[in-house]
Amino acid sequence: MNSNKVIVKNLEIGGGSPIKVQTMCNTHTQDVAPSVAQCVEMAKAGAQLIRLTTQGMKEVEALAVIKGQLMELGIDTPLVADVHFSSDVAIAVAGIADKVRINPGNFAKEHSVAKSQFKKFIEVCKEHNTAVRIGLNHGSLGERIINLYGDTPLGMKEAAMEWLNMCIEEDFYNVVISLKASNTIVMATAYRLLWDAMKESGHVFPVHLGVTEAGNGDTGRIKSAVGIAALLKDGIGDTIRVSLTENPVNEIPVAKTIADYFSNGEYKGAQLAGNPSMHYECSSWDEFIIKASCDFGPLLLDKVIDDFTVSANIDGVPVSEDQIDDFKDNLQQAARRKFTKPEYIACPGCGRTLYNLEKTFNEVKKRTSHLKGVRIAIMGCIVNGPGEMADADFGYVGEGKGKVCIYKGKEPVMRSVPQEEAIDALLKVIEENI
Repeated sequence: MNSNKVIVKNLEIGGGSPIKVQTMCNTHTQDVAPSVAQCVEMAKAGAQLIRLTTQGMKEVEALAVIKGQLMELGIDTPLVADVHFSSDVAIAVAGIADKVRINPGNFAKEHSVAKSQFKKFIEVCKEHNTAVRIGLNHGSLGERIINLYGDTPLGMKEAAMEWLNMCIEEDFYNVVISLKASNTIVMATAYRLLWDAMKESGHVFPVHLGVTEAGNGDTGRIKSAVGIAALLKDGIGDTIRVSLTENPVNEIPVAKTIADYFSNGEYKGAQLAGNPSMHYECSSWDEFIIKASCDFGPLLLDKVIDDFTVSANIDGVPVSEDQIDDFKDNLQQAARRKFTKPEYIACPGCGRTLYNLEKTFNEVKKRTSHLKGVRIAIMGCIVNGPGEMADADFGYVGEGKGKVCIYKGKEPVMRSVPQEEAIDALLKVIEENI
C-alpha cells in the first residue's frame, strides 16, 4: 500500500515515488558561510533534502539568508528546519523553510496548550504550502505519554497517531511521520505498529526512516542498514536518513546504497530465509557490509534465522575470514541477537553541539573497546541527549560551552565537568560501576 503524496518545494515524498535521501548539517546555523558551503557539498553528493537546526529566532533569520544564498548559487534542494520545544520558533520558520521538523508534544508541558500551538502552526504551514515532519523519538515521548503507555513502541505509535489525527481534523495532509530509536527492535516495532494504525485510519502518511544515534564507522552503517531494511522490505518507508557521527556528507552514499538496493530490486533477504548463505561481488567494503546487512539483518532482527554464512570479493579480492567474522559480530549486535562488543549510542551532531563530537567519540571508543556489552552514549547536547540515550548504561552529554555532564543510566552523576577532563571522568564512573 502506498502512502499519501507530500510535496516539499519541488520534491515528492510518498505516493509511490522513489525513496528520497536526506541528511542534516552539523554546522551552527548562525554561521551562514560554513552552513551554505556544507549545503552545497551535500547537494552535489546527492542529498534531496537538507535539514538545519533552528533552535531560536536568530537561526530563523539565518536560515532565510542561507536559503537565499543557495538559490543564488543555483541550489534548490529543499531545506528543513529542525525545531525543538519552541512553538513560536516553529511558527516563525514555517514561512521560510520548505519543511519543518517538530515534536508537537514538546511545545508545552500542558497538552491542551501544545495542541493549541500545533493548530496555529498548521495554519501557517497551510498558508505557505510548508511541509511538516512530525518526528517522535524513543527517548523524547514526554511525561504524559510515558505515564499512559510507558517508554515503549506502543507509546511511540499512540503519540504519533494523536498528532496525525489532529492533522486530519484540520484537513492538513502535507505531513511526513517518523518514530526513530537507537534500538533497532524498538524502532522496527514502533514503525510497524504505526503503519498498521495509519492503514486502519484510512490515511497513510509518508514515513521517514532512520536509526537515531547509530554511531560511526562500520557499526553505524550496519546498524542503520538493519533498522531501515527491516521496514523497507515490508514496503514501509518513503524517505531515509542515515545518522552517522561523521561528516554528514558521508551519510549520503550509505543512504543511497540502501535506497537503490531496494528500488532496483536487488534485495535478496526473502530468498535467504531457508538457506542463509550468500556471496557478494562488490566494489567497496561499504557496499558489501551495507548490502549484506540489508539482506541478513532483518532476518536476524525478526528471529527468522539465528546465524548465516557470507563471503565476498572486493574488486575481485576475497575478504578475509577475520573481516567476515568481525562483520558478522557487528551485524548480530546491530540486530540485538548477540553482544560481543560495547554498544555505542552517538548522535551525529548539529548546530547545537559545542564540542568536537567526532573526535571525542573516537577517543571514547578507543579507550572502552574492551567493555563487552556495556552501552555507552556520546551525545552532543542536552536537547536530545538525556532522552535519546535512555537505553545507555553510561553517558557523556554536552552541557554548554566547554562543559560536559556525565550520566550513570538516566541520572546525571557529574555536572559541569571541563571538557578536557570529561573522558577521564566518564571512564572513572564506568570503572566504579561495572
